Amino acid sequence: MELELRHLRVLCAIADAGSVGRAAALLGASQPATSTQLRRIERHLGAPLFERTALGVAPTCFGVEVLAAARDLLMRADGLGRRPDSPDGPARRELRLAATNSPMLPGLVTRARQQRPDQRFTVTSVYRSSDIVDLLEQGDADAAVAVDYPGQELHHSPSVAHRGIVTEPVFVVLPADHRLRHRTEIDLVDLADEDWFLTPDDGAGWHGVFYGACAAAGFTPATVHAFLGGRLELQEMVAAGLGISAVQATTRPLAHVVVKPLAGTPIWVRHLLVWRPGGVSGEVVETLFGAAAAAYRDLIAASPAFQAWAARTYRPTRP
Repeated sequence: MELELRHLRVLCAIADAGSVGRAAALLGASQPATSTQLRRIERHLGAPLFERTALGVAPTCFGVEVLAAARDLLMRADGLGRRPDSPDGPARRELRLAATNSPMLPGLVTRARQQRPDQRFTVTSVYRSSDIVDLLEQGDADAAVAVDYPGQELHHSPSVAHRGIVTEPVFVVLPADHRLRHRTEIDLVDLADEDWFLTPDDGAGWHGVFYGACAAAGFTPATVHAFLGGRLELQEMVAAGLGISAVQATTRPLAHVVVKPLAGTPIWVRHLLVWRPGGVSGEVVETLFGAAAAAYRDLIAASPAFQAWAARTYRPTRP
């Protein structure tokens, strides 16, 4: 078979819906036909694009890369024949972007500015995802990058829409001389007696997710220090031997710390693009989404720990 734009639209629909059945309904097709088409595409590409979860399906690491490229191609195809505004045309439009402390933000904004020179981007840092929703619903922001957790989808009114950019595992950062530093993956229960640095609740349920994972592993953290600071400051505290912390999977470690996956991946976090459909065009949404996905690919490329984990976790199947 040859991949066509309609195949790419099927993949994007499945990713957006989080379910083959829901995607089929949106596409006006049957679930068996959509499942068959997905299997044909996966055979053509030589590896699975989605994996089953308790809530439906989620992209594999390879699937994230394919989806990012697919969205980029679809955006370019949809833009064929459209002429950019002339230099003497209307003034550049402003897009107010709110964002959590996301490492993909610099790459996202840089790419979006390059792809949409007609748009002026302003960025506001917001820690809590629930506060981001409030800004959007009050009309004080146009689009945003936020987070939620599988099984705890971000709540918002119908005036706001969201799309998952990527769902990634949560890793742990340890001092470079830690007793478990040589392990490939670390069982969460083996960290039961550690001092933990825990960032404040993020308005999406982070504390519940963290303590829930610990409880599922059979323990309650012995000591928890509340920490509100930057990613580098957190690593400096860990490097000094003052505690350990959960971190984003693409974290680039400092010289005196190590970043390790947790065995069985007990904690996942989803990064979201959130926007006001009444205030942002579909074309701009696709630009932002493609820029975010490309920025995340760059983070993966600079993260040996994530690459090693993904190679073990997502082993391509033979066609």
